Amino acid sequence: MSATRYRRFLKLCEEWPRDESKKGRDLGTVLRQRVAHAFREGENTQISDPEKCDQMYESLARINTNVYRERFPRIRDTSFTGVTLEECKMLLATGSMQQMDEEKKGLWKTLMERFSSKAPEDSPDKPEK
Repeated sequence: MSATRYRRFLKLCEEWPRDESKKGRDLGTVLRQRVAHAFREGENTQISDPEKCDQMYESLARINTNVYRERFPRIRDTSFTGVTLEECKMLLATGSMQQMDEEKKGLWKTLMERFSSKAPEDSPDKPEK
């Protein structure tokens, strides 16, 4: 029975879309990592709680097939802030997140990082001759 569960999870991982704009941070990548961790021995993995495993699979399968999106359709494709789906995707992309992190540092810290790197021969730890 464990082999069947393993194959079902593998099929779900194949179907689950990856978001290339969120390298290593998207739900598809996390799902693949968790399945690999949970089924370390592949089809031979012993499941300690088969009922919970089946429940988890069913929940993920419902999300993947948009059951809730169809059951509870949205009136508008914006959030309460008025941000559209495209704008949200752009803001959450890895490149945008890195850029925002750089902007958070502030001008002084950025300048200090750029100009504080010294050449190895200028290092104060180097003994003088």
